[in-house]
Amino acid sequence: MKDNVYSRFCGCIGSDRVVAEEPMKNHTTFRIGGPAEYFLTPGNAEELRELQKICEEENVPYYIIGNGSNLLVSDEGLRGAVIQIYHNMNQVVVEGDVIRVQAGILLSTLAKVALEHGLSGLAFAAGIPGTVGGAVVMNAGAYGGEMKDVIAEVTVMTRTGETLHIPKDQLELSYRNSVVKKNNYIVMEVVLQLQLGDRAEIQAEMERLKEQRVSKQPLQYPSAGSTFKRPKGHFAGKLIMDAGLRGYCVGGAQVAKKHCGFVINRDGASAKDVMRLMEDVKAKVKEQFGVELEPEVQFLGEFKNKE
Repeated sequence: MKDNVYSRFCGCIGSDRVVAEEPMKNHTTFRIGGPAEYFLTPGNAEELRELQKICEEENVPYYIIGNGSNLLVSDEGLRGAVIQIYHNMNQVVVEGDVIRVQAGILLSTLAKVALEHGLSGLAFAAGIPGTVGGAVVMNAGAYGGEMKDVIAEVTVMTRTGETLHIPKDQLELSYRNSVVKKNNYIVMEVVLQLQLGDRAEIQAEMERLKEQRVSKQPLQYPSAGSTFKRPKGHFAGKLIMDAGLRGYCVGGAQVAKKHCGFVINRDGASAKDVMRLMEDVKAKVKEQFGVELEPEVQFLGEFKNKE
């Protein structure tokens, strides 16, 4: 059975893009995670559609990831297939003030492309480590900007292989949510509507935001960015700091001293360490302030102590 599945994957995308028992710590910005049974990197929509079909026919669970910038993968890893939409699907076409881009491009790369063409609106995205596909799913944002501000249309694939073109007004983009996330769609392509601007001004804005990130965020350590969503009327980092948890450690995981909204992999942390630390933080903040923190990080795999 397993040899047959492996052979079918290789027949679809080539043996060089099918890896068995691939450590997921190599594919997450947390640098944490056990092995994926199969790690697959399709190069286009047709290959992705065929991989989905194989998984359905062989009863193989599958997971779609980009750069793994918002993921915590369990130490035991994942049964089934991880399908990564990243380097092999990152083409960009610029037409005036419109950019059409495949889902696998990094936001930081896309922001540089916009700068090169004198297009404003993406400066906020320059420091977000994820792909544009993942950014659409979560309506990623930073420093007052969000993906909903620049998206015109998104092309997705459903879990049955159907292609849909969804205009902005039907995407239901809200804080860290979208119709793409709700319906478990797979982002394939994004059309962005930007504005013609002055390259020097755009560059200056990107540099200003970069300085803020470097001064305020623990960029020298692996992490998944902001660990918790922003509670209504509060800031997660401040609540955690006020609860006396700055620098709090569980194993190799730590609440960052530089910014309490980040949990970092300080010293060989396991997923279990991170999960335990997050549960401790949630409990302490709830006890002291009556606020329920909700994780922003996504979980893949089994976590025995996860609620």
